Amino acid sequence: MVNAFDVYERELWDGRAAAYADGFANLTAYTVGPLLDAAGAVAGTRVLDVGTGPGVVAAEAVLRGAEVCAVDAEPGMAETAAANVPKADVRVAVLPELPYEDASFDAVVGNFVINHVGEPVASVRELLRVLRPGGRLALTCWVMPGSGILALVKEAMDEVGVEWPDDVPQTPFVEYGNPEGFAGLLEEAGVVHGDVREVSWEHVIDPETWWVTGPMARVGSNGVILTRQTPEVIAEVKRVYDRRIAEYARPDGTATVPAHALLASGARPAGR
Repeated sequence: MVNAFDVYERELWDGRAAAYADGFANLTAYTVGPLLDAAGAVAGTRVLDVGTGPGVVAAEAVLRGAEVCAVDAEPGMAETAAANVPKADVRVAVLPELPYEDASFDAVVGNFVINHVGEPVASVRELLRVLRPGGRLALTCWVMPGSGILALVKEAMDEVGVEWPDDVPQTPFVEYGNPEGFAGLLEEAGVVHGDVREVSWEHVIDPETWWVTGPMARVGSNGVILTRQTPEVIAEVKRVYDRRIAEYARPDGTATVPAHALLASGARPAGR
């Protein structure tokens, strides 16, 4: 049975590869090192990067000397990753189904992908399936509800009075977007030695570039909702966005905005 949220996600990200690479990929790059460290992705290991996007995690894993496979649900993202990381075997795949045999990998990683699936528990179980017994899994997600840089556009829309439409679903992951919830998800899915920690950093952006490559490029649900509005409403949201981001302004015209995420890791049980 097709999950309605997954259908929405395919429509959401269709054709967004270039815009994502220019904007959000720079934000999510901060957690690449910690993610690979948590999974034990070192030279000689066989690594699967799930939700690879433009291939940032896969590229770093290749640099570490790992043998890398990568998947993404959006064909444009997979095509971009394959071009960016020619040493990785990149395929199109949609969780919770992966085109690999049981116990194929020493490490599985997913950078901000688990919050984009319709069935989080089933998806983590599938990630465990392709791990060898004792292999390690590492996943990141945003702290929910969004704060810092993830809240800039949403808070501006809220202030203007833009309502969340009924046909734009909320991520099923919202209940897991906190340390206790994420840890509970790992345990329910069968992960052992699970650990969840908060990761925060300061991200430097050009405010206009962030606006153009994010909401106005229809990246993410906020972008979908905003671009449906009239030009007058969009202009008002932009004015509020400009005022809010000015609080983080730097002398050179950029802005330093906090980002807050969770890094979860654990292992497939050694006996199975």
